[in-house]
Parts: sequence; structure tokens; C-alpha cells
Amino acid sequence: MPDIPPINPINAASAWPEGLVIRARAAADAEGITAMQQQPGFRAGTLRLPYPKLEDVRKFIESENPGSVSLVAVMDGMIVGDIGLNRFVGRRSHAAGIGMGVHDAYQRRGIGRALLGEIVAIADDWLNLARLELTVFIDNTGAIALYESFGFVREGRLQDFAFRAGSYVDAYSMARINRH
Repeated sequence: MPDIPPINPINAASAWPEGLVIRARAAADAEGITAMQQQPGFRAGTLRLPYPKLEDVRKFIESENPGSVSLVAVMDGMIVGDIGLNRFVGRRSHAAGIGMGVHDAYQRRGIGRALLGEIVAIADDWLNLARLELTVFIDNTGAIALYESFGFVREGRLQDFAFRAGSYVDAYSMARINRH
């Protein structure tokens, strides 16, 4: 893991769990992110397949779009969460998509709230984004509650959105509008 000094929360209203560090994602984080993606709960909340390849994760990190912001959460010397914001272009440059996940053993500790708080603060206060979008499986009630607590609303239900563990699962399309 890279030796990058921690920063204070961008979101002034944020209270991070004791010992949590949030920082920019680096190529050297590929191994820790791959290990986190192997967790069954983490995988169930994403579109990732079982047995992620370290090289694929490394290539993904190294090929990020210039308009993206990617953060990792580190606790107990390991990566326990990550979040990415990918800004759209052209007539959608006012909007961005978000994807995030938290290690199975570290869920329900405020790590997702800390990561989302940082990305929302960056989107609002540094990038002047008006719209944040995400999709979430309808059975991920904890994530849905977290997103709603940040002002995301359900805009639609996507039927048979993805095939997971032998069956199709629906997802909600959610968005947060910041009218400044």
C-alpha cells in the first residue's frame, strides 16, 4: 500500500470512524482492492464476477478517465472501501455516476457514509456538479438507506438489471440533484 499522508475530511460535517483514512486511490492499491472484491457481500452489491484478476483491477485503476475521482478507505492497514465518481461529458457534463463498495467485515461501521460524504462534498463544492447518479440492487436495503440519507431519490426500477448467483435481480436508478 502506498505511503500517502491522510487528509482531513473535505465534508466538514463528516465524523469518520476512529482509525479510518480516506485518500486517493493509487495503482499500488490493486492488490487490496482485488482482495476486497473477492468478498461475497461486496460482490453481491456490484456487477463484478467472482475471482477478480489482479491484472484487470490494476489496468482499471491505471486507465481511469481524467474527469474521475477515486478514493479508498483504509483501516487496520487494509483497504476496506472504495468509491469512484465518473463525470460525464458534453451535454451531460453537469452530471456524474457513482459506484462504491465496502469490505464485508467492515460494513455497518460508517465507512460507506464517510466515503459517500467525501464524494458528495467534492461533487458539490469542487466540481459544481448538479446531478449524481447510481444504480443499486433493490435488495441492498442498507445502501438504499445510506443513499437516501444523502438526498438520493429513486427515479425508476430497472427490471432484470443483472444476473447474479443464478437469477435476475432488479435495481433502482437513483439520483441526487444539487440546485446550488
